[in-house]
Amino acid sequence: MSRSYTHLKALEKEIFELKAQGRSNKEICEQYRLDIKQIKNLINRHNRAEKLLNAGVVPRRRGRPPKVYQETELEKDNEIKRLRMENELLRDFLRAAGRM
Repeated sequence: MSRSYTHLKALEKEIFELKAQGRSNKEICEQYRLDIKQIKNLINRHNRAEKLLNAGVVPRRRGRPPKVYQETELEKDNEIKRLRMENELLRDFLRAAGRM
């Protein structure tokens, strides 16, 4: 018999509505044909996330950070300033060397 996968995130809203109505985990499991551990883990993850949000902790993004790095305006201004100074130094050097 093949196993079927159910996306619990898709059912999360409905599950918490049933919990608010006073339904037990076992009743919810039977209704959606899930294992009781799946429901318990879903509720624990949700409660842990809510507790952190209420404490003011912003959840970190999961996975590898994106490759595209967005520079701030201050960083861009500093880079432009550095490049202008470098160009000025190179021009002065070429003038002193008699190449310009």
